Order: sequence, then structure tokens, then C-alpha cells
Amino acid sequence: MSGPQPLEEEAYDMSGARLALTLCVTKAREGSEADLEALARMFKQLEFESTVVRDPTAQQFQEELEKFQQAIDAREDFVSCAFVVLMAHGLEGQLKGEDDQMVNLENLFEVLNNKNCLALRAKPKVYIIQACRGEQRDLGETVGDDIVVILTKDGHQTIPTYTDALHIYSTMEGYIAYRHDQEGSCFIQTLVKVFTENTGSILELLTEVTRQMADAELLQEGKARKVNPEIQSTLRKKLYL
Repeated sequence: MSGPQPLEEEAYDMSGARLALTLCVTKAREGSEADLEALARMFKQLEFESTVVRDPTAQQFQEELEKFQQAIDAREDFVSCAFVVLMAHGLEGQLKGEDDQMVNLENLFEVLNNKNCLALRAKPKVYIIQACRGEQRDLGETVGDDIVVILTKDGHQTIPTYTDALHIYSTMEGYIAYRHDQEGSCFIQTLVKVFTENTGSILELLTEVTRQMADAELLQEGKARKVNPEIQSTLRKKLYL
């Protein structure tokens, strides 16, 4: 009787165009420019075509993402992957636009899903969200010493609507996200450092991001704080940048 078999490794085809859209509210968010500079450096190194929109209103978050989707679907060349970076103040499931109005993250995520963006159907869509998800603060705890692919009746291959997406939140549900006034956010700076200095699948890189952030001591309001990202994945294959 044979034992467990190693998984066959299948990776996304990354030979085509790589596209990125960053929507960043800088109003009352000191350190945002440092994060934008770091992201620009990362996207250049990873050969992404990158677009930045500063200080979008809540409605513009939606409109700019829809324009991004329309531009992707209108392209004649092969598109491999899309990154969307969303940076703003926020609550769980919502971001605050420059006009102090709220936009629902679910509405933003839907724009590029397998139903609504044909050019990205079955291709990776990565969302990076640098925003608070609540008001809780993590003081840390002391550690002791000691995809289903279905063939329809007519032979067509189908996939679920919401596969091939990766949502990377800067903090856990219910918690605030920290940002330094000059140096930018711990999350964006750590992510850029790991993505530009290491190789591996994106989930392996994100595990390293989580490890480094868990090791870091953040001083906020005169007290030591802890923060770690949360990763939600429906990727069906390995993603190498």
C-alpha cells in the first residue's frame, strides 16, 4: 500500500503583462509617501506596469477600479496578473475615501472577479489592503521558555466566480493598522523588503512577511504593540512573481 503522494506543482503563467493599480488616501495619513515610494520600487523590480491614484473619494475608489478593469479587458496582449493596492483609513470591510465617505471592500473585490473581468479569468488577482479594520490594539502575549474544476455537459471547463484571488490585509479583523509618520507602515515596508529581496511562491513570501512582522516591536502611544497581516487565498496554483 503506497503512502501519501507529493502534490504536483502547477504555477500560473507569468509570461504576459503584469498590471498594478494603487489607490492611496494621503490625507491625514503621514508616512503614505514613503509607502508609495517603496511600492513603486517593488513594482519596477517585478516588472509591473503601475498606476497610482492619490486621494480618491469613496466613489473614485470604485470608479478607478472599474476603469482599471475596462483597460485590462480592452488590451490585445496577454495579461498574466493584476495587483491592487488599497491604502486608506478604514473599518472592517470598509475604506474611507478622501471625502470621508465609506466604500465597501466587497464591491471593489467584485470588479476583477472571474465573472466581471474576462482578461483576468482564471488568473491571479492580488489585493493588498493597508487600512485599519477596527479599534482593537494588540499588546502581544508572552511565550514561555519551554479548486474544483468542473466539466459541464457540453464539455466546457468552468471555474468558481471567486477563485484566483489573494487578499492581503495589513492587520487582523477588528484591529488597527500602524503607520510611522516618516518611515511609512510596517506592513507595506516589510512586504516590499521581502518581495524584493527573496524568491519563492507568493504565499511563501507572505509567510516570511508575517514572521518578520510578528518579531517586530512597534512603539505606539508610548507602548509596545504587536501587529500581523491576515492572508485570505483562493489561488489554485503557485504564484511566482
